[in-house]
Order: sequence, then structure tokens, then C-alpha cells
Amino acid sequence: MGKYFPILILLLGCTGTALAQTAETRMKQYNLERSGLALQGYDPVSYFTEKRAVKGRKEYSFLHKGVTYLFSSSRNLDTFRQDPSRYEPQYGGWCAYAMGKNGEKVEVDPETFKIADGRLYLFYNRFFNNTLNSWNKDEAGLKTRADLNWRKFVP
Repeated sequence: MGKYFPILILLLGCTGTALAQTAETRMKQYNLERSGLALQGYDPVSYFTEKRAVKGRKEYSFLHKGVTYLFSSSRNLDTFRQDPSRYEPQYGGWCAYAMGKNGEKVEVDPETFKIADGRLYLFYNRFFNNTLNSWNKDEAGLKTRADLNWRKFVP
């Protein structure tokens, strides 16, 4: 134990630093409003339970690692609290197609989304350009590239 104690202390210190940076990194890299609000106020759980985007309400808000989420009901808030990573959007809420195509953070239309493999993907959909359609043409390839590209923003 004696020779491993300094290593243990070092690891605990690094873990604390990593956790402290998580909220700061998320606030900097995620697609948020100035207030730190994610998904333009839409309820992340509703995408999964209702298969549609539903606006959240201020009385059902939750701060998770520097990011504020709104929920349409106390039930959805409780569901999110149990497993936030399951319901958070991929790529910090940026357009999945743009992240895969060229590693760019592009705004989204929160009502243009896809649930795949239990994950929420959001897409840009303006000016006759619904990127969900392009994503569907090469989902596997774009997802692989998007996963790699996102690590440049949030290692």
C-alpha cells in the first residue's frame, strides 16, 4: 500500500481536475443559449418517450454538469436525473450531419431529430436543407466520422 499511495493520490487529484473541467468544457463546446440552456428549451426525454420534440417548462429544470435542461413534466425530469447521459443529445446538441461531414458545429432545428441505437441526434433544417435526409444516406460512415470529430472538441 505504501508505494501505491502516491499514485492513488495523483489519480484522485487528476480525477477531480477532470471533473472540474467537464462543466467548463461543456459550457464552452455544447450548443447552448447564453444562459446555459440546452436544446433551445426542449425536453430531452420527450424525444424518446413521445417520439417528438416537446418544449420544457421552467419549473422543471435541471442543471447537469454546467448545462441546463428543461422538462415538460416532473416525471421526465426524474427520468433524466436517473441517467442523464442516456438522454443528452449527441455531439453537444450540434448538427450530427455537419459534425460527420466536416467536423463543424452547426446550429440545429430541435424538431428535426433521429433516435438511433438509443441516442438522440439533431439536425440542421432550414432554407430547403434538411440534413437528416443526407445523414440517412450514409449514417454509418457519417456517425463514425462525427464521433471522431467530436473528440476534437470534447476529448
